[in-house]
Amino acid sequence: MTQPELPSLRAAPESNALLNSSRYYADGLGSHNTHGSGFPGLKKRSHNLGSRSWILIDPQGNAKIVELDKFTVMRRCSLPSRDLRLLDPLFIHPSTILGREKAIVVSLEQIRCIITADEVILKNSLDGSVLQYKSELCKRLETSKDQYDNLPFEFRALELALELTCMSLDAQVKELELEIYPVLDELATSISTLNLERVRRLKGHLLALTQRVQKVCDEIEHLMDDDGDMAEMYLTEKKERRENLSNVDLCDQINTSEDVKIGSKSAPVSPVGSYSGVPALQRAFSSMSSGKHESFLSSSGVEENIDQLEMLLEAYFVVIDNTLNKLLSLKEYIDDTEDLINIKLGNVQNQLIQFELLLTAATFVATIFAVVTAVFGMNFEDTIFDKPSTFNWVLIITGIFCAMLYMAFLIYFRHKKVFPL
Repeated sequence: MTQPELPSLRAAPESNALLNSSRYYADGLGSHNTHGSGFPGLKKRSHNLGSRSWILIDPQGNAKIVELDKFTVMRRCSLPSRDLRLLDPLFIHPSTILGREKAIVVSLEQIRCIITADEVILKNSLDGSVLQYKSELCKRLETSKDQYDNLPFEFRALELALELTCMSLDAQVKELELEIYPVLDELATSISTLNLERVRRLKGHLLALTQRVQKVCDEIEHLMDDDGDMAEMYLTEKKERRENLSNVDLCDQINTSEDVKIGSKSAPVSPVGSYSGVPALQRAFSSMSSGKHESFLSSSGVEENIDQLEMLLEAYFVVIDNTLNKLLSLKEYIDDTEDLINIKLGNVQNQLIQFELLLTAATFVATIFAVVTAVFGMNFEDTIFDKPSTFNWVLIITGIFCAMLYMAFLIYFRHKKVFPL
């Protein structure tokens, strides 16, 4: 008996040819490999795709470097993806402090981190501000615990970020003051193209620094004005509430289950009654627990004590506002110097205008004298030429007339306030 031929064996050469061609095409590009069966030319997605280096700091001051991708950080801290864009070092974002349900997103100058109730996730970098923040936070958590007994962990981390940011901006302002004051004094005494170019460069630096300081000041002020945002930053307290609520719900479930068992053993009921009574009891329990949960959260939200965070933000608001006032004073000094330079340039311009008017008046008077001379120099007969001495009188009279005319011009210009008295 002959066995029937399988159709798959007949189609095998054709399918193998297609498989080999697709594998050859994928390998020929140099960017695809064959992984697994049935999907030639596909590249398996790496689990470390998009991973970045982070520094984890716990409340005991222990720090370690880990590799975490964006989705792991989002799940770990319950953050949306738009908040992580603020921490991306490839983009320049203004200073921002965001309070979320389980984390505080901090982006202050070079310090970019995520603060939770259990740890600080800091962007790993070789920048001096990041290294200083890491070392100082670990040092304070290890050695200065008594000083921060009244502050939760998230506020210690936030306070250090604000402190280092304010110190860094204030140091940049002082450095700019030491550089710009001598240049302005030199420009006030000697107006030159080189000094003007130096002042223009320093003024651009001043405007950029003012915008950065103003953004930090506005962000702190915005947090102080919004009690809801400040209440969101009490991460440790919210964590304790969730744990207490979960424990209360667990105890209520245990007690309810015991009551159900006791009721079923002590009093016999009909099958219909027992079947309809258990769902009613469950609905009553769920409504009772949900009402308890909502009343607890609402009472805690109303009675939220935000004085602690408000005092912390107010202290650093005073510091950053003082730094901003220094920049505004420096800008006013630059504006005063520019006004002085404009006054000097206006004075020089007025002197040039006065000289031009005097020259124009003198030219007009000389032109009149030249016209009289030209008239008498023409070839015509007159009795005035019979006596040579009479021509001298003509010259004298013409000169006196021109002098009087010139004096009349000067008096007119002074009357019109063109010349100073």
